[in-house]
Amino acid sequence: MSIVQEIRCSNCGAPIAFQPGEIIATCKYCGYTTVIETGKTFTFEHSVLLNKYDPTQIEEPIKNWMRAGFLKPADLAKKSKIIEKNLVYLPFWVVSVEAESDYKGIFERITPPVVKEGKIEKKYDWLVLARKASEFPTREYNVPLEGKIPYDFRKIEAFAKVLNSETDKNGAVELAKQQIDEHHRYLIQKDVDKIIEIKNEINVKQVVYLHAPIWFVKYEYKGKAYQLLIDGATGTTIKGDIPSAGFGIL
Repeated sequence: MSIVQEIRCSNCGAPIAFQPGEIIATCKYCGYTTVIETGKTFTFEHSVLLNKYDPTQIEEPIKNWMRAGFLKPADLAKKSKIIEKNLVYLPFWVVSVEAESDYKGIFERITPPVVKEGKIEKKYDWLVLARKASEFPTREYNVPLEGKIPYDFRKIEAFAKVLNSETDKNGAVELAKQQIDEHHRYLIQKDVDKIIEIKNEINVKQVVYLHAPIWFVKYEYKGKAYQLLIDGATGTTIKGDIPSAGFGIL
């Protein structure tokens, strides 16, 4: 069992609980955000997406997901039972970048093979989960950034859990660059069969620290438990386990 530690908020003096490994914490009493190791003020933009559902209202998008889709059992909505509904504000870093990759490769799908050159130019609001030991499907989460507002502790529900960041800005930027590089390699391999060289240029335009409301739902169907993740800001499903003969993920 991990040991919960505390520091005092340098703004209001209230205790701020944190787990080992967390490096950025936010006071639930005044909303002040601080760097745990140094006690210094957090100087980057801290935003939040507002949750639109209470524990009763969230059942509607859950049931809607169960009713839709040909892969699901026809009686899923009727015969399933919701056994857990937990609202968690997950911390993310949103790294806004302009990324450009110049590449050269060999196209082998014709005879004889030919050398091809190309360029990929993209703009991203790249999402980095600020938790190190999590299997949250970040790439499948279409975060509704247009709805973000400055972090306001008064908007956080009393029943919700707010997780602190285990990654600082520099770590998030480096991870974003690494993931964008991997993503561009994936895109390039659609155009060429063997990559000879790649030159990447990734320009970071903005970095925002963001808390997003995610509903972690567990439901039971025919004696087995399944998980469902729902975006509390929009009610859309991020990812859900589907009970079926072959068992699938949507």
